[in-house]
Amino acid sequence: MQIGVCYYPEQWPRTMWADDARRMAEFGITHVRIGEFAWSRMEPRAGVYEWAWLDDAIETLAARGLKIVLGTPTASPPKWLVDATPDMLPVRADGTPWNYGSRRHYDIASEAYRAHCVRITEAMAQRYGAHPAVVAWQTDNELGCHDTVPSWSNAAQRRFQAWLAKRYGTIESLNEAWGNVFWSMEYPSFEAVGLPVRTPTDANPAHHLDFRRYLSDEVASFHREQAEVLRRYAPNADVLHNFMGFFTTFDHYQFAADKAIDVATWDSYPIARTEVIGLPEAEKARYARTAHPDVSSFDHDRYRTIGGGRFWVMEQQAGPVNWAPWNPVPAPGMVRLWAYEAFAHGAELVSYFRWRQCPYAQEQMHSGLNLPNNELSPGGREVEQAAREIAASEVLRTLAPAGRAQVALVFDYETQWMFEIQRHGASFDYQALAFDYYSALRELGLDVEIVSRHADLSAYRLVVVPSLAVIDDGFVDQIERSDGLWVFGPRSGSKTAHFAIPGDLPPGALQRVLPLQVIEAESLRPTLAPAVTVGGAQGAAVHWRDHVRANGATRIQAQFEDGWPALLSHGRVRYAAAWFTRELHLAMLEGAARGAGLATQRLPQGLRVSRRGGLCFAFNFGEQRSQAPAPEGAEFVLGTRELARGEVCAWRAG
Repeated sequence: MQIGVCYYPEQWPRTMWADDARRMAEFGITHVRIGEFAWSRMEPRAGVYEWAWLDDAIETLAARGLKIVLGTPTASPPKWLVDATPDMLPVRADGTPWNYGSRRHYDIASEAYRAHCVRITEAMAQRYGAHPAVVAWQTDNELGCHDTVPSWSNAAQRRFQAWLAKRYGTIESLNEAWGNVFWSMEYPSFEAVGLPVRTPTDANPAHHLDFRRYLSDEVASFHREQAEVLRRYAPNADVLHNFMGFFTTFDHYQFAADKAIDVATWDSYPIARTEVIGLPEAEKARYARTAHPDVSSFDHDRYRTIGGGRFWVMEQQAGPVNWAPWNPVPAPGMVRLWAYEAFAHGAELVSYFRWRQCPYAQEQMHSGLNLPNNELSPGGREVEQAAREIAASEVLRTLAPAGRAQVALVFDYETQWMFEIQRHGASFDYQALAFDYYSALRELGLDVEIVSRHADLSAYRLVVVPSLAVIDDGFVDQIERSDGLWVFGPRSGSKTAHFAIPGDLPPGALQRVLPLQVIEAESLRPTLAPAVTVGGAQGAAVHWRDHVRANGATRIQAQFEDGWPALLSHGRVRYAAAWFTRELHLAMLEGAARGAGLATQRLPQGLRVSRRGGLCFAFNFGEQRSQAPAPEGAEFVLGTRELARGEVCAWRAG
């Protein structure tokens, strides 16, 4: 359980650096991230490097025993580079380029810019790759942020055409896969294929999907070009990238494949994220100062598996931020709670953004551990408290890694893309559905691993698939080999890999283990809510419903008021034919957990539990006091059984 911080020495007088380093070390900080936005100071003119200031910064931090995460500065190219290479600017969907004057002003398809990125990365790695204090390297910063992927440029079109040629081999194969005979959309060559933008009505969904796949591969290759340089010059350092919460522009599983990263890190801003995701307004109001109790853990559990068991929080909210529609001050205790929440889900390091609030430029309203006058902020005092507690507790300092959860939730990026391209209903959002399932599992007191559809799922006792657009024979093979219980949500198996309806109807190959067919699907406007009772709980379908025909020995466990099946099962496989209201999801998943032999407990509103290394943690996000569900006589190593809002406790698990 280590604590880090993001620091920008180039933004402060050198006379402050030594005192900052001293205070960081005394604070209990172990890791400091620097450099990721400093290209204009590293290379103020083309080919002219100025390293003295960065040498001094690294030596000043290292002298206090601080470990350094060094960022490549490619998220903010300098003005001289933009002026010399104007076509590196990304292009918006309306055909106009983005302007210089903030960050992420580059086209990921620009080969000239990518060559400059490799060059500056190599120059940095040659100088600092063997430095003993530089223990990790971060590529770029928040790839895809600010909707800068995609770029609708000529360069992107050329690279997309080459990607298609490699994928399909012949233009005839592409035309057949995309169904281009429809509306006379057939192309004579790969060079004739444009980007799916500015068409009078919808572009072909298969065209859209392949463009999303291409963009995802482009992001991964951009990272790998830098990672290969870093591996060469810094073979003993970890390579990482800082992902974002609830972000699906690229496939993070494929990004991390083949050890492209050593650690998955992500940037956690719980209150701001609660404000911007598609939660009901009542939920946003209830958790305005604490964040929704599952909004951070959802990505903790996702990035833990993406990192192969290793993850850090690279940027953790330390107070109010600057980028959400509203930015409340966190409730007392929450900054400390978020640290322990990350550790309980398996984080090795929680690093705060930032050391000191910057009094100028775009992020001056974004808090840090220190106020602009160098006084500890309220959040900084809470982090200092957590650091003291960890330092004083051998149990917390030496906490073992998180063990394997017995519940897996399958999350799939291509499913997100398909359902974005063809929502069929304005309120349908796949990630929101997955989050609803995840939140219900957490409210039942279960630990969850969020995994890829390509993961080995054989060891889990319960596998929950909120939806999976494409279900192939290999995935069904896993079900047949598994001893666990499987739950599928609506729209599962509704498409082929080429974005068509399966010839034998949805759910496609899943019919091998679940004999049913979806003969119609409807999106539900807010005034349409077919009622149903599941496991004694009353509720309704919202957003989406499949009209299902049960075949063979498939059992109908619940029906809607109009007679359509709502919940069906066959052997160890269950199918929810709609997006249910919350109580129904809870009842359905509670029944599935019992069927899988798992113990559940319905937690009070806002209370969550997590288990790691022989400890059980409890966190109170709710307004009311709650009792931690610890057994009588439990030995508490942190806090007490009774938890006010913003409080956390931990006890030795039996």
